Amino acid sequence: MEFKARKMRYAYSATLLALLTSLAACGGGTTTDTADAPADGGTEVAAAGVSGDVLIDGSSTVFPIAEAMSEEFSIANPDVNVTVGISGSGGGFKKFCAGETDVSNASRPIKDEEVAACEEAGIEFIEVPVAFDGLTIVTNQANDWAQCLTTEQLNTMWSPDSEGQVANWNQVDPSFPDQELGLYGPGTDSGTFDYFTDEVNGEEGASRGDYTASEDDNVIVQGVTGDEGALGYFGYAYFEENSDSLKAVEIQNEAGECVAPSTETIADGSYNPMARPLFFYVKKEAYDTKEQVKAFVDFMLEPKNGELIGDAGYVALPDEILANSKARVDEAKLGTDPTNL
Repeated sequence: MEFKARKMRYAYSATLLALLTSLAACGGGTTTDTADAPADGGTEVAAAGVSGDVLIDGSSTVFPIAEAMSEEFSIANPDVNVTVGISGSGGGFKKFCAGETDVSNASRPIKDEEVAACEEAGIEFIEVPVAFDGLTIVTNQANDWAQCLTTEQLNTMWSPDSEGQVANWNQVDPSFPDQELGLYGPGTDSGTFDYFTDEVNGEEGASRGDYTASEDDNVIVQGVTGDEGALGYFGYAYFEENSDSLKAVEIQNEAGECVAPSTETIADGSYNPMARPLFFYVKKEAYDTKEQVKAFVDFMLEPKNGELIGDAGYVALPDEILANSKARVDEAKLGTDPTNL
């Protein structure tokens, strides 16, 4: 199968990875060194006396970051109630563009039709890259054959043409055993689903439908754990949290090397094409008029809080790139534009 060129919005991943590589070559591409940072991280930016609600929804992949930030923020700001929901990147944008939330978590950039929905509703937003993730392919612990997979093999499993046809591991590769293939993955509202299908099947949203789908990654974890022939995918944090009960499959990258996901391989770009940036989207009106929203967003972009991102299982952005994210908020750079990174 000949895979199509990636769409412009996915230039974000290449852009950020190129920046990381460039910074690393100059000696400045490592993530923030927080080994000696105090346990309370960036609480110094908390605003005393702030109160009210901060409403967040969206990606289950970004959820651990938002949850960790909200818990730490609430210690210094007990009168602020931060609510973090999980409805997938697409579901989050539906709520965001309907004016129901202040911040929308996303594991992929906003789509053109979602931008149009926000514009129609008069919702102005700021797109903020916040971290790196490695989309992780996992199998059951009993799987001793799928050590390294290619995107072509993943396509054989997940292509729309495979629905009802490819149901066994030896159909993926003759060297694999005569073992029933069980597939588990995010639902169609997930940004992880969009990214995976674009990379593996050559078209965003193109996937076989006969798999166990859930917007809750914990459901996928449970499914793969309980099925000897299972394969699933989700964000790296969920694998790290369940690494004692799951196996992460190495992926053959563009250089033909088999690379396992790790904070190092995600940061240096060698875990391609499954490394990707994560985002949150801030409603400009909420940031300008609700002091609790401003305080929380500023807290998330405090460099010292990169430790919280690392603790959540993701790769914090280098200070130089994080400063660009903060500048987008400070300067109210509206909309989505990969060239503004």
